[in-house]
Amino acid sequence: MPNGKLLGLSRLVARDRPFLWFLLLIVLLVLIWSGHEPKDRFTWFLEVLPVLIGLPLLLLTYRAFPFTGLAYGLMALHAVILMIGGHYTYSEMPLFEWLQAEFGWARNHYDRVGHVAQGLVPAILAREILLRTSPLRPGKWLTFLVLCVALSISVFYEFLEWWVAIASGDEAVAFLATQGDVWDTQWDMLLALLGALAAVLLLSGVHNRQLRRRGFL
Repeated sequence: MPNGKLLGLSRLVARDRPFLWFLLLIVLLVLIWSGHEPKDRFTWFLEVLPVLIGLPLLLLTYRAFPFTGLAYGLMALHAVILMIGGHYTYSEMPLFEWLQAEFGWARNHYDRVGHVAQGLVPAILAREILLRTSPLRPGKWLTFLVLCVALSISVFYEFLEWWVAIASGDEAVAFLATQGDVWDTQWDMLLALLGALAAVLLLSGVHNRQLRRRGFL
């Protein structure tokens, strides 16, 4: 990248820093709250593990590969969803327990929110990485590959749940959060795919504008 573009990019990244510090503060505060007397410590650890791994990685790679504000905002939102689920467990999240009673649902649907986010957020990350590191440009092939990546991540996460269940037995019941639904795994993957599709359809325009301002489109 020419020196002029590098200088422009560094200025844009610097302009984003107050927003990024705000996101970091929110994530850290929610993490502290989440880890204080959670419903089940083992389940909490499993649920927030992606945050405990991902946050240091993002801090370490910030200078080499700063993401757009949209991507960082969505990652922070996903982290909050995970940490709330870790604190209460997904099957006992109070707001959705109230909704379950109010609407007569057969289960607590907070985990469904988590799986939509599990597709929506990786879709934007995959889209950004592919647009910045490959010859791909916005179009059908990019959309197809983004959906494939998001769905693959969801499938891999289901594998992880399966392996954890085998390794830990009954201790993984709250982590699995199937709540007696025999089709829970299929629902999880479908919702992740729908979340990824929503990201492509609703957020591509905003994402493109942010990438264009940084000289990546």
